[in-house]
Amino acid sequence: MKVKTKLTLGVGTLFLMIVALSAIGSIYINKSKRDTKNILVANYNSLVYSKNMIQALDNSQNPNSVREFENNLVLEGENLTEKGEKESWTALKNHYAEFKNSQTEANAIAVRNDLTEIMRQNMEAIQRKSDIAIATSENAYMWIIALGSLCFLVASTLLFNIPYSISNPIITLANSIRQIANRNYSERINLPMDGEFAQLASSFNAMAEKLEEYENSNLKQQVINKKRVETLIENMHDPVIGLDEMGRIVFINEEALKVSGLVKTDALGKYASEISVENDLIRELLQREKSTSADTLKVYADARESYFDLDVVAISFLETGGNNVVNAGKVLILRNITRYKELEFAKTNFIATISHELKTPISAIKMGTQLLKNENFGVLSSSQKELINSIEEDGNRLLKITGELLNMSQVESGNIELHISDYNVKELLAKAYSLNLKYAENNDIHLVLDDQKIEGETTVRADFDKTVWVLNNFLSNALKHSFSEMEVILGAVPSQGKIRFFVKDFGSGIDTKYHQKIFDRYFQVPGNSHNGTGLGLSICKSFIEKMGGDIGVLSKEGEGSEFWFTI
Repeated sequence: MKVKTKLTLGVGTLFLMIVALSAIGSIYINKSKRDTKNILVANYNSLVYSKNMIQALDNSQNPNSVREFENNLVLEGENLTEKGEKESWTALKNHYAEFKNSQTEANAIAVRNDLTEIMRQNMEAIQRKSDIAIATSENAYMWIIALGSLCFLVASTLLFNIPYSISNPIITLANSIRQIANRNYSERINLPMDGEFAQLASSFNAMAEKLEEYENSNLKQQVINKKRVETLIENMHDPVIGLDEMGRIVFINEEALKVSGLVKTDALGKYASEISVENDLIRELLQREKSTSADTLKVYADARESYFDLDVVAISFLETGGNNVVNAGKVLILRNITRYKELEFAKTNFIATISHELKTPISAIKMGTQLLKNENFGVLSSSQKELINSIEEDGNRLLKITGELLNMSQVESGNIELHISDYNVKELLAKAYSLNLKYAENNDIHLVLDDQKIEGETTVRADFDKTVWVLNNFLSNALKHSFSEMEVILGAVPSQGKIRFFVKDFGSGIDTKYHQKIFDRYFQVPGNSHNGTGLGLSICKSFIEKMGGDIGVLSKEGEGSEFWFTI
């Protein structure tokens, strides 16, 4: 039988019995009330009237007693409810009329006998009705006891049977689900019943069977997948090391063993921190993994210097059936960039060689133009002077480009030579100022030196030539982007224990979206009419950072720019 049917039958039967109990109780209560009312209203009043008439008869000499007797006689005539009471009342009425006409003792006795008969009839009626009321009460009591006992039995049956019949299968199901959660897919439910729980048990068993089948078939697939991943890792040309959440090495491929000098049997299952005590590469990897350093890692492998970039891939996933993130360790991947580094070195060496070789003929061209401009060798026409000036400008431009290429080759190769010493801040500013003053005057630009906030003996630890080179690059750009009668300010101010150098112009400015890219190599602001290599600011950044300083720009489009660095 279905649980729903059981509940409906049990609760419905109990409900109907309670309704029946209430109905029977109401019926008997109303019947007892009616019987009691009959006793109180009819028979009791007749006794009262009879008593009053007897008292009036005893005081027959009193005029008021006659009136009292007659009033009660009339009231009794209106309250005739019992069998024979009417006849007794009629006889009473007749005997009283005779007594009234001739007040003899015989007539008085007849009246008293009539009143006694009426009282007897009503007393017997009261006794009879009282017996009926008692019988009614006893019947009601029996019915209520019987139905109440039956309701108690039904309720007890429901109380002890229905919760058990519902909770026991649920407990069984919960335990089985717990077994399934613990990967015990052989668990089955056997419930000796039909209905909804039988259907639930059948569905659960079907699910468990499918899971068991899937688990058994999936184990083989998992092994295949594991072998596939292991083979893939082993055949990668990049060193790969896998660590679990505790920092133990769970896999390491052949390439990683080569570059680290480890033996697989000695590495697997060991803590990487323990191995790092004696292995330089593992120690370096752990340090870089914590510091997130982006520098290229140089390792001596395959009888040559090799270069690697470290990628750290964290392994995490959401817990099944929950929202907790489970940390499953990390994978260290060393991407071999040796080939690209070799190409980069070759490019850098080529640029450095070409730039160095070009400086000599370019210098010769400049010297030749200077000699031609000397009138001791002859007077030049205006056309010839213009041509020589054009050649000189092109020579200067080529010389600047070759200088930038040489500096960039130093930056790329990491061979920046710094001659760090204490240099006077005002001397640095004065040197850059003097190098650009003539160009500013020729273009009607007011070059302003702002060093008033710097005390005369203030020094910085820097490379003099490279610091002046950076200031000169800032000034050159500012002058190119300024118009006639504008100001360009070169200055320095103390800033949090450092010196902040700056070059400020009031030209076209730079859109804020280019501020992060402006110090990138070969980047030029779109729409810039001044040709260049796009290397100057990148070299400036490398020089300043190599000296331990910071560099940046403050600019808004249409409001000018301020380039600065601190050392």
